[in-house]
Amino acid sequence: MNATPTAAIHVTVLGSGTCVPSLARSACSLLMTVGDQRLLFDIGPGSMRRLLEAGVRVQELSHVCISHFHPDHTGELAPLIFANKYPDATLRQDPLTLLGGPGFLDFMKRLEGVYGHWITLDRGMLKWIEAAPDERWEYAADDWRLETIPVSHNPESVAFRLSINGGPAVVYSGDTDYSENLVDLARDVDLLICEAAHPDEQPVAGHLTPSMAGRIASEAGARQLMLTHFYPDCEAVDLAAQCRRTYSGPVLLAHDLMHLEVG
Repeated sequence: MNATPTAAIHVTVLGSGTCVPSLARSACSLLMTVGDQRLLFDIGPGSMRRLLEAGVRVQELSHVCISHFHPDHTGELAPLIFANKYPDATLRQDPLTLLGGPGFLDFMKRLEGVYGHWITLDRGMLKWIEAAPDERWEYAADDWRLETIPVSHNPESVAFRLSINGGPAVVYSGDTDYSENLVDLARDVDLLICEAAHPDEQPVAGHLTPSMAGRIASEAGARQLMLTHFYPDCEAVDLAAQCRRTYSGPVLLAHDLMHLEVG
């Protein structure tokens, strides 16, 4: 499947929450569309329901990109593959490519060891790709490219940059503490989608607060910043005001099924 020429990346937030169950926020997941390619970034619990609410069937996904292996980012990966087998496996016309950071191939082998053939697809319809460790890495398609870089959370954690050749770019941080790598990946990006899991007053190692996310966006020269991945202690706080302590550009607060066009 080849992407059609396009000048925009369409972004839909499927999950703006965390591992904490919520009726308002599903766990981490983003859909980005470039032409006829639909790329899913993380797939926490609730992602497939939100995907349907956004009008997309699982068989229409072209790529699933995993930032790291925590359950709130991977909890529906096995069910997603399983769902591609029904009601008829021939509904998928092109391979589904799964992509993750260092150790991803071993992670998938272990998952397959648990579920067996229930998460395998026939006719070469499932591909696994592991990003190179400890460096910036690129996966290129016809008129767009996907880059990864390690960030400061888990050993396998990576951030992603999706860009259209000669056009806009979007960066998704995954989970991370302050990271110079993320600053580098987000340089001059049109939209930085960045976790801000806890308020400034309650920092947690391995995660960002709004002002820390704002600092990264400022240092990178990001044109627009979206905060996401909110734990419940964020709900009663003015996260945008905290972010503006360190970032003067436009600030968006993610919510499930939020949609925007970048480009």
